[in-house]
Amino acid sequence: MNLTVSIRSGSASLPRVEVREAIADEHAAAGRVTAEAYREFVRPGDDDWERYLLRIADVASRADQTTILVAVEDGRVVGSLTLEIDGRVRDDEDDEQRPLEAEEAHIRMLGVDPAARARGVARALMAESEARARAAGKTFMTLNTTHRMKAAQAMYERLGYERTPDIVFPDGFVLLGYTKQLSVSARESRGNEGA
Repeated sequence: MNLTVSIRSGSASLPRVEVREAIADEHAAAGRVTAEAYREFVRPGDDDWERYLLRIADVASRADQTTILVAVEDGRVVGSLTLEIDGRVRDDEDDEQRPLEAEEAHIRMLGVDPAARARGVARALMAESEARARAAGKTFMTLNTTHRMKAAQAMYERLGYERTPDIVFPDGFVLLGYTKQLSVSARESRGNEGA
């Protein structure tokens, strides 16, 4: 399942962006793009965020447990998203991380190259992740973000995500929770009638 979109800005048509599952040769580029997208949120001396950048850049370490989606424009990765459908990527520092519910898919580590922002790349990655979750029989999508990521919060809300309880870590760090019910398309519903 691949999504190819033409992204328009004003009257000029921009190159086509293909959203699809990453191949192994793209893992390093996807990691670089994601880490660069998050770099603006790192405050000087914030060692926790610096470690997090290293972890999100290591796409290969989670690719066998998740679906790594990439947005590719003119052969270059301009965005990436990690989709958890069958299980969670284990966070070493989170001993109480809850498993996915049977009907749940979870989005992590969405990042868009700063030079490709505000052109619909993140929305296209989100749309593809939701389509893949629906195809896997999931009925709702969850994700987390931080207070620092205001543009992401606004986009999630525009896409129909609603706030859920936050996760507060012992050091006071807060992850904002979001969820969205995934509707089943009429076509998918008809395909399941005989099941």
